[in-house]
Amino acid sequence: MGSTHLPSPGFEGIEVDRSAGAFSGGQETEMVQLLGPDGRLGSDPVFSDYAKRIDPEQLRGFYADMAKIRRFDQEATALQRQGELALWVPLTGQEAAQIGSGRASHPQDYIFPTYREHGVALTRNVDLAELLKQFRGISNGGWDPRQTNFHLYTLVLAAQTLHAVGYAMGIQRDQKAAEAAGSSDAKAAVVAYFGDGASSEGDVHESMVFASSFNAPVVFFCQNNHWAISVPTSVQTRIPLANRAKGYGFPGIRVDGNDVIAVHAVTEWALEHAREGKGPVLIEAYTYRVGAHTTADDPTKYRESAEEAEWRAKDPLQRLEAYLRAEGLADDAFFAQVKADGDELAAYVRRTTHELEVPDIQSAFANVYAEAHPLVAEEQAWFEEYSAGFVGEEAEGGDNN
Repeated sequence: MGSTHLPSPGFEGIEVDRSAGAFSGGQETEMVQLLGPDGRLGSDPVFSDYAKRIDPEQLRGFYADMAKIRRFDQEATALQRQGELALWVPLTGQEAAQIGSGRASHPQDYIFPTYREHGVALTRNVDLAELLKQFRGISNGGWDPRQTNFHLYTLVLAAQTLHAVGYAMGIQRDQKAAEAAGSSDAKAAVVAYFGDGASSEGDVHESMVFASSFNAPVVFFCQNNHWAISVPTSVQTRIPLANRAKGYGFPGIRVDGNDVIAVHAVTEWALEHAREGKGPVLIEAYTYRVGAHTTADDPTKYRESAEEAEWRAKDPLQRLEAYLRAEGLADDAFFAQVKADGDELAAYVRRTTHELEVPDIQSAFANVYAEAHPLVAEEQAWFEEYSAGFVGEEAEGGDNN
């Protein structure tokens, strides 16, 4: 990316330049990393001071969030294996990318997720049990996005990037009108999450064209977890994904997606850049999907166990725990409490899932259109008549038993 001024507090007068010598034909490019896999703080020409300023309580919060969402992920996977969910989309390995970026957002910012951003949902105060309604097949969503500014999950690959840019353009116009009226409300931005696989979709290209053309306040956050189901990133692109931003005329930056401190720093900067009217930013969080794409997938069919082992050694929780312990910022009591909190969350999620009731079919028909539609009414009447034909048979079956 080109030289870009950093407007966030503590970054005044500093510029980022990730382009010079960044790419020479392979997959290597300069990457922001503050906390290495060994749990030691490194240096970065721009963001090192951020790591020194970050509050210890915030660091403990990052760890607690990552541990909690990993425990939630384990419980949801178990529920699917036991037949309580039709499908589940694991996030294990990507906790730092999601918690770091989610915690960098402000309440007024609006988030457009894919279907794997469970960690971001946690940072936006979404009831995690509500995430399971869609995967249990009893809801098209599960939560009210207006309460948390966290949109419903998008199952259509990359469609949310277009929605995000449109929403950002709306924010842009609303803020201009508010400023003209003398309002001092906090400025907002939008974050669009997507994966390396979705980056190959035309929707992403179109959304970036519009975002750049209209200088929309949107941050494109790509979690490059190396696999689009069974297709490796090397097949999808010949250059680092962050470099694609150059073609659209806005900054792109690659960050170690397993380093929660670096992710938070980069996302905080990018969001401030967007809020201040300086246009979009592309963040490529370089991470890894340790588990399956979904519970319907078997990653052993297409990747080597050695690769998975290599990335497990870069685990985002282990490296932050090592740092917290080495710096005396957390003790055994803290980690024990984090584990207990995770188990409590898992128990709540399991109990709530078992208590979920299947909605009546009338509500499903009622949600097709905002207003009554004669065709839907005709289909509902047919279905009710059809269903009524089984009532007697069910009763007879009960007597036979």
